[in-house]
Amino acid sequence: MNDLSHLLALDRPRLVAALADRFPAALGPAPDAAREAAVSLWARGGRQAALERLATIDPEAYARTRNHVEGAVTRLSPWLRHGVLSTAEVRDRALAQVRRPDDAAKLIAELGWRDYWRQVHAALGERIRDPVESPAQPARTPSQFDSVPDDVLAARTGMPCIDDFVRRLHATGWLHNHERMWLASWLVHVRGVRWQAGADWFLTHLLDGDPASNHLSWQWVAGTFAAKPYLFNRENLETYTSGRHCVPCPLRGGCDVEGSYDELSARLFATPGPVPRPPLRISPPPAWPGRPLPALRRPLVWLTLDATGPTSPAAAAHPDAPRLFVIDPAWLAEERPAVARLLFLCECLADAPATEIVVGDPREVVPRRARALGCDGVVLADTPCPRTRRAADAIAAAAEPLPVAVLRWPPLCDHAAARDLGRFSRFWTEAGPSALRPTQRGPAPA
Repeated sequence: MNDLSHLLALDRPRLVAALADRFPAALGPAPDAAREAAVSLWARGGRQAALERLATIDPEAYARTRNHVEGAVTRLSPWLRHGVLSTAEVRDRALAQVRRPDDAAKLIAELGWRDYWRQVHAALGERIRDPVESPAQPARTPSQFDSVPDDVLAARTGMPCIDDFVRRLHATGWLHNHERMWLASWLVHVRGVRWQAGADWFLTHLLDGDPASNHLSWQWVAGTFAAKPYLFNRENLETYTSGRHCVPCPLRGGCDVEGSYDELSARLFATPGPVPRPPLRISPPPAWPGRPLPALRRPLVWLTLDATGPTSPAAAAHPDAPRLFVIDPAWLAEERPAVARLLFLCECLADAPATEIVVGDPREVVPRRARALGCDGVVLADTPCPRTRRAADAIAAAAEPLPVAVLRWPPLCDHAAARDLGRFSRFWTEAGPSALRPTQRGPAPA
């Protein structure tokens, strides 16, 4: 059965069971544990849960403590990834919480990274799955693994910190950013796993799994989209976890990440420092779509992974229009989303009334449903996702074309000010100052 709209009316335990039955591959090697973890998931999809989390953010505490794993991080990323919140909305909330815009600057800069990754994804498309540039420092030993080793997946590496990160990734779908970087660095630089394999593994489990932030962050760690590779060392771990892993660790003094950064670099890399490379320049992406947008009277709102809720630009502009979300088998095969990811997605979609969920190729499903519902076109929110962009362009250019309109999100910053996406620092120097201003509200309609 390709129509899964009935799932949105189920409570969480029954929804998990239904998803497990329809998508058995989502359960992974331990199906019972995966079901239990999903039912007790810490985050609930949807707008209400997002607003409750948003109300708790403290920009000044975030600035002071964000690097510590117990710090005042927001954990808003799952709702941001699914378009239940926008970066501009979170920025506006952060500015409302402080006396001076600079007091929220650290949190807003972190939103800037998400905006930046999306811009790079829109510019590079599928190329984010290949090295953006040659490695900053060649490894002493070439990558040995094209997949994540079994002992890592089973959380039986013998390193208590690594095993803890893996267990929580699988059980909760979330890790602190430091923990993500430590795990990625150890996997790539110590264990010799290709960064693409690690990035794909994360994408399966993370509730905020987004190819832009995920794959480009792994490249940043690997040194294929950064001035230097990122190294995990014990001192950093001990500092930002208050010694939780290191003090009782039986490997203390002799673990894989023991030593200074210089000592680790000498052990792991063939050169003592980054090798000379041409300056990386990435031009900002051209406007998409590259055609005039139609004026639609009764569109079908096409909800996508980047825009699942009723507050996304397309749904908000057409609150009474029918809504459709398409589960693309190509996406399932590529990202292999865990059942917890599918659960969170469905809970977000349940917020939008009268939403249909259909499994199939969106190039076929979207125009078929639009015509069956008597719609004069399709509207969706802007997305960097190349698969969605290709599908939308194909629908608009088909033998029997259907008009497709793309609505923009409220901007976090002035993208026109950024002339180069080669490095975040250059992007944020040019575009970042505009992010410290709240969204400009137009006059209320008469």
